[in-house]
Amino acid sequence: MVARKVLTLNFLKPVLEFESHLKQLNKIVISSSYGYFSTLIKQEIKQLQMDVDEIKNDLFKSLNPLQRLHLVRQSDRPTTLDYISYIMDDWFELHGDRGGTDDLAIVSGVARFSSETVVFIGHQRGKDTNDNVIRNFGMASPGGYRKALRLMKHANRFNFPILTFIDTPGAWAGIEAEQRGQGEAIAVNLKEMFSFDVPIICTIIGEGGSGGALGIGVGDIILMLEYSVYTVATPEACAAILWKDSNKSPIAAESLKITSADLKLLGVIDDIVREPTGGSQFDPVQACEFLKAKLTLELNKLLLISSEKRKIIRYEKFRKIGKFYESS
Repeated sequence: MVARKVLTLNFLKPVLEFESHLKQLNKIVISSSYGYFSTLIKQEIKQLQMDVDEIKNDLFKSLNPLQRLHLVRQSDRPTTLDYISYIMDDWFELHGDRGGTDDLAIVSGVARFSSETVVFIGHQRGKDTNDNVIRNFGMASPGGYRKALRLMKHANRFNFPILTFIDTPGAWAGIEAEQRGQGEAIAVNLKEMFSFDVPIICTIIGEGGSGGALGIGVGDIILMLEYSVYTVATPEACAAILWKDSNKSPIAAESLKITSADLKLLGVIDDIVREPTGGSQFDPVQACEFLKAKLTLELNKLLLISSEKRKIIRYEKFRKIGKFYESS
């Protein structure tokens, strides 16, 4: 099996190159016998590795919005099925919208999570080019949103909490998608999700783009992984629309307020889920543990609230988004 090649982000190359040299040096020291000097060199290497870890930590804390976007687009970043496989005790996937299609850009099913039976729904990106073609790069069609709605109605009927995982650059924007009612499918999902009696927790695990994200993004609690982004339009699209210049993408990314910290400050999301330094792709197991702990905590809180009160809170929460006051 040929290993997939993951593109290294420019801002990470110097750090990764230095780490590679440290590993090579450490191998040389281990295979040689310099006695006392060998011990000193090992201590020096250990100190240098600690310094690199600190630099890496500071580097990721200071990433600008566009760099975060590039980070979450990495092919080795965990997808919905990666998280489901780890955080669920038992699960199986359900297919089809009962209208003749089964969109593979949306995965959904029933699972056992922290002693609760839940329904999960999420965007699914590919891991390589062939997989991305099959998954349509995580861009769902109308059939995908209708499949999601079918599963959510199933959850509401049997009183199963709903967990959604958002990771898409946007809904499929092809002519066929419009012919099949893309806008209507997303709009119906928005309306129906406000009416469900069961708890709903939505988590942006990568890139949350436009109506494609909103189609499964109405919930009692909206979480975002630390380095994830959530936006009305990609910075590239925004720059093309406003300035007709893709070089203005960094300005657009800053203006759109797409990071987890900005969106929590604005009240668009409820909380941020910590990621390992370097993002979830650097330590998927730890990332899954962080997310599982947070989902368990939030779900237990929601289960203590009556369904009627949850629906009122859900409605008021979204009504407040974008609210502002003017003074003369």
